[in-house]
Amino acid sequence: MRFSTLLTHLSELSEASPRDLATDPELSTAAAVDQAGAAELAFLEPGHSLAAALSTCSAGALLLPADAALQEIASSRGIAWVALKNPRLAFAEALEALHPPRRLPPGLHPSAVIDPGVSLGEDVHIGPHVVVGEGCVIGAGCTLHAGAVLYSDVQLAEGCEIHANAVLHPGSRLARGCVVHSTAVVGSEGFGFVPTASGWRKMPQTGLVVLEEGVEVGCGTTIDRPSVGETRIGAGTKIDNLVQIGHGVVTGRGCALASQVGIAGGATLGDGVILAGQVGVANRARIGDRAIASSKSGIHGEVAAGEVVSGYPAIPNRLWLRCSAAFNKLPEMAKALRQLQK
Repeated sequence: MRFSTLLTHLSELSEASPRDLATDPELSTAAAVDQAGAAELAFLEPGHSLAAALSTCSAGALLLPADAALQEIASSRGIAWVALKNPRLAFAEALEALHPPRRLPPGLHPSAVIDPGVSLGEDVHIGPHVVVGEGCVIGAGCTLHAGAVLYSDVQLAEGCEIHANAVLHPGSRLARGCVVHSTAVVGSEGFGFVPTASGWRKMPQTGLVVLEEGVEVGCGTTIDRPSVGETRIGAGTKIDNLVQIGHGVVTGRGCALASQVGIAGGATLGDGVILAGQVGVANRARIGDRAIASSKSGIHGEVAAGEVVSGYPAIPNRLWLRCSAAFNKLPEMAKALRQLQK
């Protein structure tokens, strides 16, 4: 695809966007700035750590920020470029244009096992060895890849995609455009047991797991259903691989949960919450809108809206940075204290 044609796929492009088409190269794919070749597209953001690589870059075209110095270097090297407010967003749009998602044809593979009472919408693709249980509803345009399993009483709205070997348990409810990646488990039984004199008595988990519109669930992630009520994941939330979401958890819209996050039962997240890798959230904790927890934070109580927290137990990030700086000096401080005591 010619660079000039690719530009037509970028939502932020306008007549006023600075650009230099150079030779208007033919682009086949994309790569990082320090690895891109003549037929590849790359991008840079303000302050990007690879900016220094631009002086030796061999990319065919670049998506750049509003930085005159970077633009001048690109032009001097004969590289086509366009300057945009959000080069990362433009790069995502360009990748989709260069590598459009493959749409599998409608149809049911002969090895799939589909209960006779299942409701199938139009243009559904069901791959090899898929199992769909009694009472399931599969909306129009859904795709179930090889080996996916839907227990009884699972509902998928239109346009959902269930990847290979993912499992949806009874009571799973997916709204339009949800994606569940390989080996993820939605609606598994919550970890509910009642202690008795003779041992643990299992609490039946009879609730629902609801994924609102546009939720994406990463590989190996598990989302548990509660004994009663709902576990609900807000619209547009994106969940990384290997995340555990306990029974009765409720997240707001547009949250982002990185790999190995663990959220205990009954916790509540507001809209736009970001939890970095390995963050742990305790039972019934409350996290306000747009709060951010840095990697390995442990949240036990409440986090205010918009707060950035770090550490275990989690405290405001600026305080945690000061504590971290002091921690490295503890041996010297202890030595000085002993001297003062003498």
